[in-house]
Amino acid sequence: MRKILLLFFLLGFVATAQAQLGVRAGYNSSNFSNTDFDSKSGVHVGAYYNIGTGFISVEPGIQFSQKGYNGTEAGTGNEVKEQLGYIDIPILVRLTLIPAINIFAGPQPSFFVSSNYEKDGQSSDSSEAIKGYEVGGVVGAQVRLPLGLNFQASYDMGFTSLNYFNTDVKNQVFKLSLGFTFGGN
Repeated sequence: MRKILLLFFLLGFVATAQAQLGVRAGYNSSNFSNTDFDSKSGVHVGAYYNIGTGFISVEPGIQFSQKGYNGTEAGTGNEVKEQLGYIDIPILVRLTLIPAINIFAGPQPSFFVSSNYEKDGQSSDSSEAIKGYEVGGVVGAQVRLPLGLNFQASYDMGFTSLNYFNTDVKNQVFKLSLGFTFGGN
C-alpha cells in the first residue's frame, strides 16, 4: 500500500511540476572547522535544474567552488594560504514561503580537483595532504527577482573529515550568489 501511495504522489508531482534550467555564480568565504585560521575568499560558478510545483521543488546542480583558508604557521610565523578547488553537487529541496522567497536545504557531495598551497613565498599544487571527496550539507534562503534573476545566501558545511595532514577538519563555506533562471519570471 505504501508503494502505491508513493507512486501516486510521485506521478502527481511530476505531472504538475515545472522544470527550469539556470546558472549561478558568486562569492565564497571559506575556512576549516576546528582551526584558528582566517577565512579565504573565492568564487563559485555552476548550473542548476529546478523541478517542482509552487510550494516545493527539488534542485540538483553542479558547480566549481574555491575553498580553503589563510593562516600563520605555528612556531615559524610564516604566512600560509591554501586554495582548494572542488566540484560540488548540491541536491536541494526548496520550500516557497511567499512567491518571491524560498528556503532550502539538502546534501552536497564534493569532489576535490585542485590545490594551490603557498608558504613563505613558495608555491605547491600537491594534493597529497587532503582526501579526494567530502560529504556535506547546504542550508540557505533565496529571493526571486524580476526577469528570471535570483539572489541567495547559503552555508555549506562538511560532515566528513578532510583528513588534512592527518587532522580532523571540515570545510565551512558561506556563499552569496546571483543566478539566472532561463524562462523564469
